[in-house]
Amino acid sequence: MRSFFAFILAVLALGAIALYSSAFIVHQNEQALVLRFGEPLPAITTPGLKWKMPFIDTVEKFDKRILDLDTTEQEVTASDQQRLIVDAYARYRIVNLLKFYQNVRNEERVREVVGPLIESEIRRVLGSATLQEVVKDKREALMKQIAAQVNSEGRDYGLEVVDVRIKRADLPQENLVKVYDRMRADRVREATELRAQGEAESNRVRANADKDVTIIKATATQKSDEIRGEGEANRSRIFADAFGQDPDFFRFYRSMQAYTAALKPEDTRMLLSPDSEFFRYFEDPAGKPRAPAAPAAPR
Repeated sequence: MRSFFAFILAVLALGAIALYSSAFIVHQNEQALVLRFGEPLPAITTPGLKWKMPFIDTVEKFDKRILDLDTTEQEVTASDQQRLIVDAYARYRIVNLLKFYQNVRNEERVREVVGPLIESEIRRVLGSATLQEVVKDKREALMKQIAAQVNSEGRDYGLEVVDVRIKRADLPQENLVKVYDRMRADRVREATELRAQGEAESNRVRANADKDVTIIKATATQKSDEIRGEGEANRSRIFADAFGQDPDFFRFYRSMQAYTAALKPEDTRMLLSPDSEFFRYFEDPAGKPRAPAAPAAPR
């Protein structure tokens, strides 16, 4: 009886082990391939609890999500003979698991199998474009062209290449120095031109200002001379009118002016005869002529 119960327990244990070994779970982000004696069965792409033959079948699981693939940094010569150091990456997903397993085997070998295809297409497409197009003008279109060609070839491996992008596209180090020197020379030349233009404009403004100053001074001098001439004429007219009205006063006034101009306080010396006409108003405000001195009596 004991041996019978032992046999039943052994059978139940083997059944449990067989049941556990035959069941496996495929998650939402996974797809699986059942291998029977090393040969793949149809791919399992739906999630859930799945079954296989215990102790005979093995299960390989693969990611259903979009995966990244980094390429090797490489040097590309553009159509204008400019060299570029290009570092790119691709994004792909497995769309035909059976074909992927037969040609690539696993995700670790994608870099070895598909990487050279991407790098070759990058060299071909970028090599037919100019540096300006690669860096700025047609970069997006070139990337789409590369992705389309790689995707066409990648379907033979059960892959769909979603996108190809350039992470970095730089000139080689020796070219960077040349480009920097050329840019610096361009900036110096531009600065020199701007400085020359500014100097020319400064000279033009200064010349115009000097011309305006000369014109203003000449106009002011002319106006001043005209006013001074008018003043002199008015003074002469006034003096003439005054002389006509009172000649004695006019002579007296002119004599006073002569005294003021001649007799300065800085030790003025004059050698004149005492009966000189200059002293006519010096002793007599009326300016009467002085009587001539009587001759001395003979001895």
